[in-house]
Amino acid sequence: MQIGPYTLDNQLVLAPMAGITDRPFRQLCREMGAGLAVSEMVSSNSLLWGSEKTKRRANHEGENAPRSVQIMGADPQMMAEAARYNIDNGAQIIDINMGCPAKKVCNVLAGSALLRDETLVGQILDAVVAAAGNIPVTLKIRTGWDSENRNGVAIARIAESAGIQALAIHGRTRADGYTGDAEYQTIAAIKDAIGIPVIANGDITSPQKARAVLEQSGADAVMIGRAAQGRPWIFREIQHYLQTGQLLPEPSLEEVREILLGHLHNLYAFYGEFTGVRMARKHISWYSKGQRHGGAFRQAVNRVDGATQQLDMVQEFFMQLIEQQEAA
Repeated sequence: MQIGPYTLDNQLVLAPMAGITDRPFRQLCREMGAGLAVSEMVSSNSLLWGSEKTKRRANHEGENAPRSVQIMGADPQMMAEAARYNIDNGAQIIDINMGCPAKKVCNVLAGSALLRDETLVGQILDAVVAAAGNIPVTLKIRTGWDSENRNGVAIARIAESAGIQALAIHGRTRADGYTGDAEYQTIAAIKDAIGIPVIANGDITSPQKARAVLEQSGADAVMIGRAAQGRPWIFREIQHYLQTGQLLPEPSLEEVREILLGHLHNLYAFYGEFTGVRMARKHISWYSKGQRHGGAFRQAVNRVDGATQQLDMVQEFFMQLIEQQEAA
């Protein structure tokens, strides 16, 4: 798939997720087969640009191209400034968030709230595309505001006219949040209506589902979000299945342990020990989900504050799992 001057390695994109798709996680998912990994969203509020959190989000040191940064806001000029700021800090693709359903985002008329105002959508897209110059701009949307107002096709046409280079669509409305099942008919209708690449998102949790969604929607790529939490190898699994029709075996406990330990070390290096340990807790929870005695392990490991103790507990937990597996 082509986005501006960039040809992606495959059809697999890591979705931007607040508090999750930081640089360590993006790099890990790229290593595990994602063709593109989009950063967690950065506010267009310039007052926040000097904050440590924003500086970390705009940190792309060592990342492979193309580096995509998602911006969020409701004011065309502030969004244009945010695009320029992130380009100056290494962004090679600017992605605009018009899909987030969170109340704190929609309450400031950003994210998927913008889908109710097609005129403003056009103004924001025009401003950001103009500000970005020769840097490609992409857009993420939902199918509409609610089931009575699925205006995804109209928004997609506005996006194409504005010069958006690729469009990701989550197969739910803003009102759906993350409940119910994603639908892909609207994504198929959008794909039929426009000529730019379309990326299908929502409930893609397995290689088989990825292929089914590509076939059903006609999309050029799929975007994986929550299914990659604690399972970054889902990208290589999907890629292998799309290429061969064969399912890869699940990674061994030894490999999962090594992936997790490497992830933890990168979190500590990126955030420092204090914040890194705390950021690591949710990832440890996801990696250990479904494992024997995982609940008790999570309760215990979430109480420790030091990196060494956290690493030791992870090592011990997986060692016990491996020994139990060998004894079975």
